Amino acid sequence: SLSGMRVARELDRLITERGRPRMIVSDNGSAFTSNAILAWADQNRVEWHYIAPGKPMQNGFIESFNGRLRDELLNETLFTSLAQARVAIALWHADYNTARPHSQLAWRTPAEFATTFNPRRSLALR
Repeated sequence: SLSGMRVARELDRLITERGRPRMIVSDNGSAFTSNAILAWADQNRVEWHYIAPGKPMQNGFIESFNGRLRDELLNETLFTSLAQARVAIALWHADYNTARPHSQLAWRTPAEFATTFNPRRSLALR
């Protein structure tokens, strides 16, 4: 399980790469409800929205991603080391983001979508 401080460091890195989001949606896991995350959200002026307990469908995008990762890689592979698992997950993640068009992204890959997404424009996907 990740600590709130580690999550905050990763969020800082993502802001450097992608810019500051207006809102983050998460479950109620301890890393996301920690004082470190509450302070980070306040300092960075990011609204934090928690899904209702026991309602993972309220965060369907990440649940779909996690399910695919489990079905396509984690449940199918017996890793012999942490290093092997990290490499396999990195390769799967790169394939998912750069080689697979997604219907919800107008048949673009997540990487293509990320380079053209403008949060100030309305989305016309599908």
